[in-house]
Amino acid sequence: MKILAISDPHGDYSKIRKMMEKAGDFDLVVIVGDITHFGPDEKVDELMELFDRPVLAIPGNCDQRSILKALDGSKAINLHGKAEQIGNIRFIGLGGSNPTPFNTPFELPEEEIEKVLEDMVCSAESTGECGTIVLLTHAPPHGTRDELPFGHVGSKAIQKFVDRVDLIVCGHIHEAKGLEQVGKTVVVNPGEASKGSCALIKLEESEGRPIEIEFLDV
Repeated sequence: MKILAISDPHGDYSKIRKMMEKAGDFDLVVIVGDITHFGPDEKVDELMELFDRPVLAIPGNCDQRSILKALDGSKAINLHGKAEQIGNIRFIGLGGSNPTPFNTPFELPEEEIEKVLEDMVCSAESTGECGTIVLLTHAPPHGTRDELPFGHVGSKAIQKFVDRVDLIVCGHIHEAKGLEQVGKTVVVNPGEASKGSCALIKLEESEGRPIEIEFLDV
């Protein structure tokens, strides 16, 4: 499966078509938050109409909480707090972010993040035929793709699921575009879509195969 991973468009979708052209043939789009820049929710339909392939999406901390209703009514699958099985790959999603100093619209307590993810990851782990587990979050795990000049700002709750899932696709920290492996988990921040950055991820459905990542810029 080839996945086009997009994060942080912040309402600017001017480079999305060029991203798709550069990515070439792919099967699925995942959007990991900050779809809008504090609204309006109607931007969701504008973005989703650009895609002619399945889309899994979660909100970011700069989206209003009301965006969940807009996602539910759109062409995309709203994966916030939900799981979706595609072949042998289990996708798990959680939008928003851990608390920030900026009191943005969609922030969640670490305790809530941990509880929601624990339920879904446990369910995936207990499903024998599950295979690969992919976690879509807006916030990165603490200590991985989350560093700012004043320190690490990722979620300590999400950090607890590193090495329990195969792949985490996150965004949120614009300066932390890149790839990192912690234990068995590959963590990818595709960069700011508003600036033309994205990632093409190749996942084999059979377990144990390497995950291939290509960063694209337009």
